[in-house]
Amino acid sequence: MSLFGREGKGAPFDWLVVGLGNPGAKYANTRHNVGEDALQLLAERRGVTLKGGRDNALVAETRFAGPGGVDRRTALAFPITYMNESGRAVGALVRRFRIESPENIIVIQDELDLPPGALKVKAGGGLAGHNGLRSISQHLKTQDYLRVRIGVGKPDSAHVGKVHVLAKVPKSQRDVLDVSVVEAADAVEMIIADGIDAAMQRYNTRV
Repeated sequence: MSLFGREGKGAPFDWLVVGLGNPGAKYANTRHNVGEDALQLLAERRGVTLKGGRDNALVAETRFAGPGGVDRRTALAFPITYMNESGRAVGALVRRFRIESPENIIVIQDELDLPPGALKVKAGGGLAGHNGLRSISQHLKTQDYLRVRIGVGKPDSAHVGKVHVLAKVPKSQRDVLDVSVVEAADAVEMIIADGIDAAMQRYNTRV
């Protein structure tokens, strides 16, 4: 049975925006948590606070300007499971907010296949070995959700990928990532306001 379009009380939310990362101070400011960083920035811009309580996630309800400036009800969420269990929270949130389509979900994630500071927007497609995306796809039974991909670069050896994404980031690279975190938040706002095609045109065609 599909999670999407399920009947419930109240009107469905228009969007679910998920920032991926690992919970706890140990993982803060690591490459793997740049999705959380962008989500926190979106919450700050709207003057809302992510709060826990249910669904294995910190959540804030807010509104974004959609097409024509019409407000779109949006849930911001940071799963507080570990990365490889992110789908548990996302599946529960889809049901809770009665999200009608995977194309109304935006996942902000770190991406090893992009150089540090690069940003790309993607609709559906493969998982590129990302454990958070794999878990989400398993729980939603689809890969058709939207992604905002923040490049964190590949490690020198494929065998140290986990170490690379969980390590503290040198200041020089942190400065680069901080810029892309801001751009990721901007990209989410553009997707909701102008559509995924406009956002891909803006962010995916840059030299």
